[in-house]
Amino acid sequence: MHQIKLREEYIKLGQALKAAGLAESGADAKNEILDGRVKVNGMVEYQRGKKLYDGDIVEFNGTKIKIVG
Repeated sequence: MHQIKLREEYIKLGQALKAAGLAESGADAKNEILDGRVKVNGMVEYQRGKKLYDGDIVEFNGTKIKIVG
């Protein structure tokens, strides 16, 4: 499981996908999210601006990312 360390209070979903290397650009992240391929805490998420906080788990393409504060 990948981990992303927060620099601030939260990170947005699209930024998290890029930071983990799962999307090459913001446009790629946006398309994957809008197509319903990304889950946050087990639920499909369609907002690329969704704020992720310490403890949140993102799932994409068989990979999990944990947000760490």
